[in-house]
Amino acid sequence: MSSHSALERTINKVLSQKETELISQIDSAYQESLRNLEASRSKLDAEHAKIIESAKKQAENLKRQIVGSSRLSARNKELLMIETDVNEAFERAKSWLASSSKDESYRSLLARLIEEGIPSVSSDEVIVECNKNDAEQVKKIVADLSKKNPKLKFKISDQPINAIGGIRVKSADETMSFDNTLDSRIERLKPLIRKNIARMLRGED
Repeated sequence: MSSHSALERTINKVLSQKETELISQIDSAYQESLRNLEASRSKLDAEHAKIIESAKKQAENLKRQIVGSSRLSARNKELLMIETDVNEAFERAKSWLASSSKDESYRSLLARLIEEGIPSVSSDEVIVECNKNDAEQVKKIVADLSKKNPKLKFKISDQPINAIGGIRVKSADETMSFDNTLDSRIERLKPLIRKNIARMLRGED
């Protein structure tokens, strides 16, 4: 009986030791699992933070793109509106000039346009072109200018030009020319008019 009790104690002792070792191993594994879980959680938190930050940056970039695109679209519409209004205004001005009576003030304008054009072609022999309605007045103006400056030689072209008024001047060899028609002067004014209208729309002085 004593022998049996001794064996039982020995078995219980071994089992107790194994149980302690097993519990220790389980506890160790559990603690390792907790550490791994915490490390994983930190990494996940860091990744989550990166994803959130990246999403914010993408959203901000998209917002800037949308705002920029909207501003560009609005700017293009504004420019198109300005261009349309300017063209319509100039077409009305051309129609008015074409239908208006050619009085003495217009004759003075023609004379000034011719005098402006002569230096531009750098020649003492010039060809003057005009529309058929202005031909008679241009002939008189040229005759007066010839008397004032005998060194200048004028020729009035037989071919009328398609213009609402004004003149074109060419050198005798036709290598140089200067367009001083009302049409071209109106076209040269367009950029300035556009600029002024755009400034007015923006409330600039």
